[in-house]
Order: sequence, then C-alpha cells, then structure tokens
Amino acid sequence: MRSLSIGQNIRKRVAAGAAAICVVCAPVAAVAESLADALAGAYTHSGLLDQNRALLRAADEDVAVAISRLRPVLQWSSDITRTFGENYSFGTTGPAGTAGIARLDSTLGLSAEVLLYDGGRTKLGADAAKETVLATRQSLVSIEQSILLRAVQAFMDVRATAEIVALRQNNIRVITEELRAAQDRFEVGEVTRTDVALTEARLAGARSLLAQAQGDYSIAIEAYQAYVGRAPGKLAPPPAMKLPVASVDAAKAQAMKLHPTLKQAQHQVSAADIGVEIAKRATMPRVTLNGTLGSSSRANSPYWQDTGTVGLRASGVIYQGGQLRALTRKAMAQRDAARGALHDARSEIGQNVGGAFARVKVAQAALAATDEQIRVARVAFQGVREEAALGSRTTLDVLNAEQELLDAQANRISAASNEYVAYYSLLASMGLLTVDQLNLKVTRYDPAEYYNLVHKAPNALSKQGKKLDKVLQRLGKE
Repeated sequence: MRSLSIGQNIRKRVAAGAAAICVVCAPVAAVAESLADALAGAYTHSGLLDQNRALLRAADEDVAVAISRLRPVLQWSSDITRTFGENYSFGTTGPAGTAGIARLDSTLGLSAEVLLYDGGRTKLGADAAKETVLATRQSLVSIEQSILLRAVQAFMDVRATAEIVALRQNNIRVITEELRAAQDRFEVGEVTRTDVALTEARLAGARSLLAQAQGDYSIAIEAYQAYVGRAPGKLAPPPAMKLPVASVDAAKAQAMKLHPTLKQAQHQVSAADIGVEIAKRATMPRVTLNGTLGSSSRANSPYWQDTGTVGLRASGVIYQGGQLRALTRKAMAQRDAARGALHDARSEIGQNVGGAFARVKVAQAALAATDEQIRVARVAFQGVREEAALGSRTTLDVLNAEQELLDAQANRISAASNEYVAYYSLLASMGLLTVDQLNLKVTRYDPAEYYNLVHKAPNALSKQGKKLDKVLQRLGKE
C-alpha cells in the first residue's frame, strides 16, 4: 500500500512539473511595450543619427558656399595713418633750418567683384555639392536602417532570454519534484542510490544553465537600454509577419530601386563625373567685373580726394608645371573608383537580399520543425513518465525524456526569435526598414527642411535668414 501511494504521489508531482514545462512557452498576455515602441525609441534616442544629421547639414552648407561664389563679392577697407618726423634743409654754407612733420591721413574704400565667366567651373561645383547632399541623405537612411535593425535584435533578445530564464526555472522545479520522488522510491527500495545521484546531478546542471540564462538576460537588457534609450518592461509579442514579396527575384528587383546604399553610390558617381568636367575646364579663362570707390582726407586740412574705378579683369593659366593635367587624371581615377563602388554595391545588395530571403525561409522551416519536435517530445515524456511510475522505466529514462522536451522548447524560443530578426533583416536588405515604410509614430527628421533654408545662401537680415536662425536655435536645444 505504501508503494502504491508513493507511486501516485510521484505521478502527481511529475505531472505538475510537466504541465509547467508544457505551458512555459505560451504567449504572454500582458503587454507593456510593443516592437513599434522600441523602434520609435531607438529612432529618437540614437546619437549616431544625430551625428549624421549634423553631417548632412554640413553638406547642405557646401551647396550654399558654392552658390555664394556665383554672386558679387563686396568688401570694404579703411586706414588711418599718422605721419611724424622732421624736414631738414641745407644752404650753400650749412644747415638753414628744420621743420616738423605731423600729419593724420584717413582713407575709406569699397570694392566689388562679379564673376562673369570661368568656363562654368563654379556652377559645376554647385552641382557637385548638390549630388553630395543627395548621397549624404541616402547614407543617413542606411544608418537609420541599421539603428532600427539593432533595436529589433535587442527587442527579440530580451524576449527570448526572458523566456529561456522562465523555461530553466520551470525545469529546476520539475527536476526538484523528480528528486523528491526518487528519494521516496529509494526509501522503499524501488530505486538505487544511483538513480538519486543522477537526479541530483541533473538538478545541479539545470541550476548552472539557469545562471547562464540569467546572465544572457542581463546582457540583453543592457543592449536594449543602449539601443532604445530605456530599460525594457514587459515586452509584447511582436506583430504577425508577412513577406513583402513572393520571391527572391522580386525582392532583389525592389532592392535595386529602393536601397539607400545603391542610391548613395549613384549620386557619388554623378558627383565624380562633374568633378572630371571641372578639372577639364581648369585652363579656361576667368573673367570678372571689378569696381572700387575710395575717399581719403587729412586732419586739420582742406585736402580730400574721392576716387572710383570700373574694369574688366581676365586671367588664365598657361603653364603650371603639369599640375592641371595631374588633377584631371586624378579626377578621372576618382570617377572610375566611384563607378567600381557602384558596381560592387549592386552586387553586394543582390547577395544580401538573396541571403536574407534564404534565412527567412530557413527560420520558418526551423520553427515548424521545432513545433513538431515539441509535440512528439511531449508525447514521449508523458509516456516515459507513466511507465516510470509503473516501474518499467528508470529515473534516467525520465530525465532524458524531460531533457528532450526542454531542448525542443528552448529551440523553439530561439527559432521564433531568429525568424523575426531574419524577417526584419530582409526588410533592411531591400531598403524597407525605415520609419516611413514601417509607419512608426515618431517625429520624423526631414532632411530637406534645412537644405531648403540654406541652399540659396540667405544673408542674416533676410526673411529666410531669420527663419534659419530659429531652426538653429531649436537644433541647439535638442
């Protein structure tokens, strides 16, 4: 009778532990923060984005500088000179006398210069600066994608490691119950001391794995806080995924239209082409219209003078030691390098899309396989557990069956996390992982806003210039 009651107790304990294992991977109902919230936090928190936005504004100013070279240059100058000394005069028989010199002269001048012709080099310089701005904007989009992808990885790592910790904790509870059952059976002689030792060893290993899982969870939290800007609370299950395209060829075609790295390389090629044309026109003459106005006067004297000049000035290079030809060849080499980078970017993007698409399919297959693995491992564990209660299975058989189920559940957690990361990696490889494409609820940074204010090089007193001052003040407070 005692042996029967012990067997019933064992079945109850192990059944309770098994139930805990079977439900540990159930979806968490309570939601505190969604994946979209984490992505929005990463977008607003990132210092790397702020850094590259500032670099984009610097590139915008290069356009204003280039435009300013097409406009008149107006300069002023002034000078105040005091002259002092003595005049000596000599006669035929010796010094005749001296006279002191004390004079204060002042001048004020105004000069203007207007570029009339330089072979179009200055205008081409402005065009090259505009292409650089467009390339820098695409670089900013690439960085935005990398920031959001890191946030996805951090979000999924926190969720996965938290679930692994819960799984390990439940595993310890189950093995603890099995250890108690083994000790009860040992007392009545149903098992040997070896069975108890095996269970104790498995419990020690489970505690070690729990410590490892807790460490991984702490590391994931630190990464989340670094990328998102705040510590995670309870994280909601991520939304359902749907592939944006049906085939890898369609994904590659879309990437060739949208990917920011490819667009950046294209604008860099355009800028390099313009650079070659600028270098070729370096020998063309430069013609300017010049004018000056000046006034000079002397203190304590009725003397003054007003002057003015207007003239054309033409200049050009005849020989400069071969420098201009060298600069032309250099520009052509830089153009060839940019074209090579464009070709490489196109190939790399195609490769990345193909790899990302394959990883999504692999992750989906792995997830389906782990679901089947969990199903059959659960059936096996339940059967071995019942057989052990009847005495036809050993404690080691129960521990091994439980470990199979545990491993399957851990694999599913990793497979589910990998599937989401692979999906968002595919979006990034196609150029779709942006706040606009994801429709995130954030205040979007408009890269054209600052450019529209500065590209015409407004002066400080104009309406545009005053509006620009307000924008700069706002940026300084952020």
